[in-house]
Amino acid sequence: MTSQEIQSIKQRFGIIGNAPALNYAIQVATQVAPTDMTVLITGESGSGKESFSKIIHALSPRKHGQFIAINCGAIPEGTIDSELFGHEKGSFTGANEARKGYFEVTNGGTIFLDEIGEMPLGTQARLLRVLENGEFIRVGSSKVQKTDVRVVAATNLNLLENVRNGRFREDLYYRLSTVPITVPPLRERGEDIYLLFRKFTADFSEKHRVKPISLTPDAVQLLTRFRFPGNIRQLKNIAEQISVLEMERELDARQLAKYLPTAQTSQLPMLLGAGGAAEGPGGYSERDLMYKILFDMRRDMTDLKKLVLELAAGQRPHETQELLRQNSHLFAPGAPGAANGFDGAPAAEYFLGAPASPVLHAEADDYDDEVQPVEDISHETEEETLSLDVKEKEMILKALRKHHNKRKYAAHDLGISERTLYRKLKQYDLEQV
Repeated sequence: MTSQEIQSIKQRFGIIGNAPALNYAIQVATQVAPTDMTVLITGESGSGKESFSKIIHALSPRKHGQFIAINCGAIPEGTIDSELFGHEKGSFTGANEARKGYFEVTNGGTIFLDEIGEMPLGTQARLLRVLENGEFIRVGSSKVQKTDVRVVAATNLNLLENVRNGRFREDLYYRLSTVPITVPPLRERGEDIYLLFRKFTADFSEKHRVKPISLTPDAVQLLTRFRFPGNIRQLKNIAEQISVLEMERELDARQLAKYLPTAQTSQLPMLLGAGGAAEGPGGYSERDLMYKILFDMRRDMTDLKKLVLELAAGQRPHETQELLRQNSHLFAPGAPGAANGFDGAPAAEYFLGAPASPVLHAEADDYDDEVQPVEDISHETEEETLSLDVKEKEMILKALRKHHNKRKYAAHDLGISERTLYRKLKQYDLEQV
């Protein structure tokens, strides 16, 4: 696909930018559009995934059919089956008449399922049947109906991680991801950030009838280095704030910094994964990686306590030496032990301040008195827990207390959807909180 063709697609659908990753995503969307293949679009929230679903629909043979975009995370779990597949009269309380679902209404068209990772498992089974056989059953009915709908799904989650955790069906994942498209986050698009900013400020200057905003070179540098966790949506909001509130129409870095949250300007390396920026190597989130480090530190400390006790008592010298060898990384140059003066001397001499050999080879009567004051601290490892479930439960309770049990604000504070919070409350039996 030529650069002119890609540029034509951008102009038609209002896409701004020249980042290679963006151009590649547009090329894949254009190539797959004429087919009926299912497409899975992945990318962070606010990165513009819905635009790619519109490209696929508009360039497909179904372009004259209906296009419907559904946010699976915004539909309550109790009604999502009815919304997607319809229901019969009297099938549940409030069903006063039969209703067609989205899959029936969009027959011959395209349905865009955003936040597919938030879809309940029961609904996932129904969706899998639609994808495989084109069949569905209304809620409260036993009649099988047919539909010819193309499904384009999108998510900002790591679906493979959800599959491993049992929150997403493996067969549905592989059925959806026939053709994957990855939309790059804004912070990885370089100069596109400034191009989008200029476009937004020009639009807002026309809308609010003010002079367009311009930036000095140092302000441009600050803007392009900003992380933008909210991606294009966040950039657009910042551009509108500046256009309306700023009296000066040319901003330097100092003036621009007032509109950029300081907690989001860090230039530390990002933990990147298949599901988004919050994912680390192996699909771990940043929080999971922190807990993993704490687990490793705790295990090392437990081994060291055991090592000190056995060296002090002169018990099992062979096992002790093996334990010392396994923890040798703790005494490498630059490790905490080395910094305090440990230079490869025997472990007993380092920890106890005495030569190692008398301790290791003396008879029990010779060191019995010294062993008396040694406190058995190995039991301390059982007194606290670093369980992810326990920590997650504590964070949910803390957020609810902070917002006076208002789940909407608690979910926003935790960085999850209100529906995910509801599921967590059921999981941890906190629904009465």
